[in-house]
Amino acid sequence: MTIKNSLLLLFVTALLFSCDKKRVFDEYKSVGSAWNKDSIVTFDLPDLDSTKRYNLFVNLRNNNNYKYNNLFLIVSLESPNGYTKVDTLEYQMAEPDGTLLGDGFTDLKESKLYYKENVRFRGKYKVHIKQAVRENGKVPGVTFLEGITEVGFRIENKD
Repeated sequence: MTIKNSLLLLFVTALLFSCDKKRVFDEYKSVGSAWNKDSIVTFDLPDLDSTKRYNLFVNLRNNNNYKYNNLFLIVSLESPNGYTKVDTLEYQMAEPDGTLLGDGFTDLKESKLYYKENVRFRGKYKVHIKQAVRENGKVPGVTFLEGITEVGFRIENKD
């Protein structure tokens, strides 16, 4: 590959990554090869403009070791005054034939899951995410959820 082609490839790559104008916050944290049911992933959100509204997403990176159709999460949004709003969420992660949903060309998939829309922040918030997957007919949760490798949180401008 010539230097000219290398520079063109670098320019196109930079252009693609810089076009994400809606992104305000986007961070991932690794949970290893299996997400422990007692492991809570926490994100400290930046102090955002209180006159604007935002859309919130939970992002996940998973691989073919994820063996369930759905994913259950407990997501807590902690406000600066200590008030915490807790939501139990369910997301479809695979087609009925077992094919994983999400973006990606290999066995690694990335899923952008809606959490909340049209949110206004007043101060610095925290987000806590915990997995709550259970197998059919069993009361205790899955202790080590294999296949989820990273958990992320994303905030986008609504406009």
